Amino acid sequence: MVHARALLIPSLLLVATPAAAQQRAAELGPLLVQQPTVRAALDAARASELQIVEDQVRICEVEAPPFQEAKRAQMYAQLMRDAGLKNVRLDAEGNVIGERPGTDARPNLVMSAHLDTVFPPGTGVKVKREGRMLRGPGIGDDCRGLADLLGVARALNKGNVTTPGTITFVATVGEEGLGDLRGVRRLFAETLKGKIDRFVSIDGDGLGITYIATGSTRYRVTFKGPGGHSFGSFGTVSAVHALGRAITAIADFDVPTAPRTTFNVGRVGGGTSINAIASEAWMEVDLRSSDAQVLRSLETRFKQAVQDAATAENTRWRSQALTVTIDVVGQRPTGRTSATSAIVLAAVSATRALDLPVSYSEGSTDSNLPISLGIPAVTIDTGGRGSGVHTEHEAFDTTDAWKGTQRALLVAVVLAQP
Repeated sequence: MVHARALLIPSLLLVATPAAAQQRAAELGPLLVQQPTVRAALDAARASELQIVEDQVRICEVEAPPFQEAKRAQMYAQLMRDAGLKNVRLDAEGNVIGERPGTDARPNLVMSAHLDTVFPPGTGVKVKREGRMLRGPGIGDDCRGLADLLGVARALNKGNVTTPGTITFVATVGEEGLGDLRGVRRLFAETLKGKIDRFVSIDGDGLGITYIATGSTRYRVTFKGPGGHSFGSFGTVSAVHALGRAITAIADFDVPTAPRTTFNVGRVGGGTSINAIASEAWMEVDLRSSDAQVLRSLETRFKQAVQDAATAENTRWRSQALTVTIDVVGQRPTGRTSATSAIVLAAVSATRALDLPVSYSEGSTDSNLPISLGIPAVTIDTGGRGSGVHTEHEAFDTTDAWKGTQRALLVAVVLAQP
């Protein structure tokens, strides 16, 4: 790549007062979009939409179940090299990392998308094309985000953009399900410890900006009893019946809509035969809220409902044989980046500079971790329109999805300023 002069606008984010930082952050997008090299890169991002879609499909047709992302990671590492990124490598957790050096190592902006899906091994991953519509598990979440990262890297090179700070591109593992953000946790605790100044995750369809981190606590609940023959041992406590009592109670929870608070029994299992009283039954439960106190309250209610279910089953059959254990299997921290912080205003300025609508949302993404650590972080959507997320019928409409790639590129350039 032939290096042009760095797009340096002195001290636009790190200035003397928060008010000055906010004002200047709001000016960054319109200022930088006028630069010829940035304009050329934005044009390249739009022109490369067909290649981005091809990347999206290619990535999605490689399985990446929870804790089994290695095959996709190896393929993605080569795609990073092909996109011109430097020092491409995998860390000890399996994250794929590639660098686009600036004229200085700092500020270091990390832009990320996640490799993993929620789907188990053996799920069909062949993508079906219907005009501009793509259909396949994970096609939007987060294959589009991964493709956008590559599109941004290539377009910056084609536009001959040189930034003052470094942009580090990361494809993380363990964002979904029981992965519990293990990829981004490793990134901050070890791989890039102390070297990340700003963090942007690309995740979710549309053009929203997420600065509120929805926290979650995930549990595995296991009921156990003696079991027995369904006829000969009738009257023995049943682990499955206790599980049913617990699920019924949870399903009737009344939770607030503001802050948005949710619950879900996502997986259940147990029993050995239709004519056997179950000796064991389990469920995995996801509780979420963007308010830490509300989440703690929901956790308390959940635990009480589980204990009450065990008590009710024992009482029903005058027994003490049924037991229950409640294990935490995942925790995502809550938190928020201030709506008037420099990083949020910078993302907004990039969005407005491209004449795109500004909308805000809350969610649970890789950004939860840096937000909880006090590191400036946001999540931006990919562009396009998705449906059926976390189902095998997931679909992604690529119409005008290039707008998301352009926005991601301009956000990257903005946040690579000192």
